[in-house]
Amino acid sequence: MTSHSTTLLYCDGACSGNQFSKNKGGWGAVIINNGSVKKFSGNGKNTSNQKMELTSCIEGLKRLKDEKHSIKVFSDSAYLINCMNDKWYLKWQKNGWINAKKEKIVNKDLWVELLKLISEKNISFHKVEGHSGDKWNELANDLAQKAQQN
Repeated sequence: MTSHSTTLLYCDGACSGNQFSKNKGGWGAVIINNGSVKKFSGNGKNTSNQKMELTSCIEGLKRLKDEKHSIKVFSDSAYLINCMNDKWYLKWQKNGWINAKKEKIVNKDLWVELLKLISEKNISFHKVEGHSGDKWNELANDLAQKAQQN
């Protein structure tokens, strides 16, 4: 049961043909707050699964910019959840956005935008198993899949 002081954000991304320059991806976000459900989606060209996963979270959080209560973000993206919970970004920032393999961090612009959005919020990140029957994660996935087709 969701308390009145917690907003839930389910986010998911989709992309086919990551290896092709003329691919198309989609993202979906579902916000649940005080019993109301709001759905958002969009798409992008020449993108990747990772970009769409990050974009879904960013776009969802942008719609919660005035949220004063705690926010729980749910995603099936290990890339997003592990980075946030294990704070990979602290090392990346310290090392000039270079990873342990001495390579530039991919999607730095999206990570910077996401970090800005969460900086003054009470946000926790939670891993959901993809395609495991979680109602809201499935809805976010459906939104992303449909947006990818548009």
